[in-house]
Amino acid sequence: MTPTSLIEQYGPRESMEYDVVIVGGGPAGLSAAIRLKQRAQEKGVEIGVCVLEKGSEVGAHILSGAVMDPRAIIELIPDWKEKGAPLNVEVSEDRFLFLSETGAKAVPNWMLPDNFKNHGNYVVSLANVTRWLGQQAEALGVEIFPGFPAAEILYNDDGSVKGVATGNMGVGKDGEPTENFQLGMELHAKYTLFCEGARGHLGRQLSDRYKLRDGVDPQVYGIGIKELWEIDPAKHKPGLVIHSAGWPLESDTYGGSFLYHIDNNQVMVGFIVGLGYTNPYLSPFEEFQRYKTHPAIRAFLEGGKRVSYGARAITAGGLQSLPKLVFPGGALVGDDAGFLNVARIKGSHAAIKTGMLAADAAFDAVQAGRQSDELAAFPDTFKTSWLYTELHRARNFKQWMSKGLYLGTLMVGIEQKVFSGNVPWTLHHQHWDHEMLKPASQCKQIEYPKPDGKLTFDRLSSVFISNTNHEENQPAHLTLKDPTVPVNVNYRTYAGPEGRYCPAAVYEFVKNDDGSERLVINAQNCVHCKTCDIKDPTQNIVWVTPEGGGGPNYPNM
Repeated sequence: MTPTSLIEQYGPRESMEYDVVIVGGGPAGLSAAIRLKQRAQEKGVEIGVCVLEKGSEVGAHILSGAVMDPRAIIELIPDWKEKGAPLNVEVSEDRFLFLSETGAKAVPNWMLPDNFKNHGNYVVSLANVTRWLGQQAEALGVEIFPGFPAAEILYNDDGSVKGVATGNMGVGKDGEPTENFQLGMELHAKYTLFCEGARGHLGRQLSDRYKLRDGVDPQVYGIGIKELWEIDPAKHKPGLVIHSAGWPLESDTYGGSFLYHIDNNQVMVGFIVGLGYTNPYLSPFEEFQRYKTHPAIRAFLEGGKRVSYGARAITAGGLQSLPKLVFPGGALVGDDAGFLNVARIKGSHAAIKTGMLAADAAFDAVQAGRQSDELAAFPDTFKTSWLYTELHRARNFKQWMSKGLYLGTLMVGIEQKVFSGNVPWTLHHQHWDHEMLKPASQCKQIEYPKPDGKLTFDRLSSVFISNTNHEENQPAHLTLKDPTVPVNVNYRTYAGPEGRYCPAAVYEFVKNDDGSERLVINAQNCVHCKTCDIKDPTQNIVWVTPEGGGGPNYPNM
């Protein structure tokens, strides 16, 4: 049965009314909710605010490096230390390494541009920071509904956003209701803020409907893959931050790594690959496993124990790739728009700041008796904020680095070290990531070593420790516009890149009895990284929301 026919048979859906509905319980959404309630307290008025979160709990789907700039959280909650915010490990040392296959050259600190200096920042688990933000929001009276993904945008008769509807529960693989069927609920609002993170499912629909991307650069992405390790206490240096570039990637492929020492003898180790890479044989997951074997990295991890694993897409386009932020009845906030500062490898402070700015615009509009119009104050205040200044200085970073490691490093060094980003030129992204793959016949195959189970691992054992789970009897949330394309185009032309760019063993090509190939989609493995939705060369794969509470459950990530 179609969603519409289910509503016709079981409906109408129940509805709830709020002043502001927020889609996504990450740093952007929770900061917006907190700010709305703070403003209401200051004015002595009431404002109804709810947050929908698709994860099983707040923080369950949050994954980031992360070194956090506290500037925005200081603005949002000045007494964050007294309230127990989990920012406990201040950065003690920065190192930047250029890796060859066996060697590592450290950049002297005096040569590092400011974007790679982290004095005054904190090594954090962003998942735990998000859980703390959720507690602060609930203490202020925000209603938070974890396990309820926003699956559909609702519109008023005049075309403005009316709110969202949560997904139906208890629909079987065949699309028919099971004995556990429960119709989704509608949440109506004067304004709806979309804070879904990178490559938001509903954000994409809004961009198409309201043509929010007209006149701006294509958005580009990276995939970030991360593991949490417990290491030998003798090797542990709380607050040590290591970034690297170079091996194992070729010099023409954008990417890099991080290794952050947090507390409790743990380190966060991760690898980022820009999704504009051209060789369909490249596997970001295997590149990450190779990276850990480098002598400079292996030295920290050997003898340790891998605790957790996850992956996430990262918006990397910067200022020139930001869409129009507002539309009738709502706004795109945080990474749903693409505010991450890729030069600093930081986005949480931008998410918090834009959440605050959007909340201020929505609060003022509600108090003025307005609804469902465009919140013009949000983009206006962004353009006069410190965040705009920061992103403007970093606006050419990804564009330069996409031209190759050596030229990119030279030009970024000149722009950032010599001119502090204040240069008279602006570079532009010309292509979407999915347009960049070359046919397999034009590329060199890459042979990756087998995992040893101690330092390097396979996908399935990695997915296991991400605590990923989906109700198996539900329609696959990884959908194909045309089921013939994976074999007829992707396999034949690009050697089936789905099986390599996915970090969770969701996609595999298997042989039929007649020797032909078919694509199997193991949707239950999906860690919600959205890479397939971004990198699929024909844009045939569309990621939609699974049943509520499905996906990874990240502890301390």
